[in-house]
Amino acid sequence: MKQTRPYPVYTVTKKAENSILSGHPWVYADELTRQPETQPENGALVDVVSGKGRYLGTGFLSWESKIRIRLISRNANDSFDEAFWRRRFEYAWAYRKTVMGEEDLSCCRVIFGEADQMPGLTVDRFGDILVTQTLSYGMEIRKAQLFPLLVDVLRKDGQIISGIYERNDVALRAREGLFENKGWFELHGEDHPASTVTEICENGVRYAVDFENGQKTGFFLDQKYNRRQVAKLARGKRVLDCFTHTGSFALNAAYGGAAHVTAVDVSQTAVDMARANAERNGLEDRMDFVCTDVFELLPTLEGTHNYDFIILDPPAFTKARKTAANAMRGYKEINYRAMKLLPRGGYLATASCSHFATEEMFIKMLKSAAADAGRQLRQIEVRQQSPDHPILWNVEETNYLKFFLFQVI
Repeated sequence: MKQTRPYPVYTVTKKAENSILSGHPWVYADELTRQPETQPENGALVDVVSGKGRYLGTGFLSWESKIRIRLISRNANDSFDEAFWRRRFEYAWAYRKTVMGEEDLSCCRVIFGEADQMPGLTVDRFGDILVTQTLSYGMEIRKAQLFPLLVDVLRKDGQIISGIYERNDVALRAREGLFENKGWFELHGEDHPASTVTEICENGVRYAVDFENGQKTGFFLDQKYNRRQVAKLARGKRVLDCFTHTGSFALNAAYGGAAHVTAVDVSQTAVDMARANAERNGLEDRMDFVCTDVFELLPTLEGTHNYDFIILDPPAFTKARKTAANAMRGYKEINYRAMKLLPRGGYLATASCSHFATEEMFIKMLKSAAADAGRQLRQIEVRQQSPDHPILWNVEETNYLKFFLFQVI
């Protein structure tokens, strides 16, 4: 006898069926062909079936978003109780312990949304603080249950967690019908730390992390191992770090033994934080800091050959497919200028953090920039985001960071 399931049923197109079967967890509003007569509440769990009634998965319903359903499971035997979510957190943490190693667990991404089958949830760890972003309605209405579970999983593994801070001050929440907010999440019977600034150590470099006011969750963890590679190449070199933000690449270069490092950012606040981090690590004597627009600075330096290693780690120039072509012009401009500025035999680290600027587009841009600059690129290494930001091959949105190391000849 066929078991009756407790969840409302949504039927989807053949295109959506194929996408789900290939591993993608999203169902768009225009892919629904049949809906229940009585509509469920926003954020409710619903079943997704094919046109022939085949069970495809269960996920969160979102009335406001174009992504109408986000699947959390394709197993018809799953029960979405506390034990289910605990297992999800345990799997995610066990994965980080395996791929990061004990020495890198104190600052890492603990949950990476769809890549951990937790759609719309990001959790970063900075020492004893967890910083969260909740970007789906289904996760939002369950966080009172889920956040204490995550803390319990970590503490049972011997990890010290003193508080959870929510960074929900992002415009994407409006697409889910959610308000922006930030502040401490109240763990029952516990007091949270008084300060929203903490210190972390990554690759031997110490940073102050302002998780209340810093970009995203306070610090970019995805370039951890790319920064380590930069440190290895930087010894004895004169380094220009463009778009330095809080100075992470610049500090790794200096820590790795660079002769001198110039860190540049258009934000005076970022420059001040980078300078303070240099002082925190005793590296200020080999570093200087400039507040200016990189696009304006690079042309003025051409012909000076003051640097033999340039790092380009700009913010995302595009957050939509329709603006990707314009973004590539921006990427080409800074890469062309950097290649012209470097002496032959100099080194270039260049990155893009937008998944809309695909690797194919980025490589095509680099080839064009090198041709226009009259340079050849000798590839040292191609890298991506660190493995605590795992990439699901059938979910292209999880594959966003491109990072190339070259010698320019």
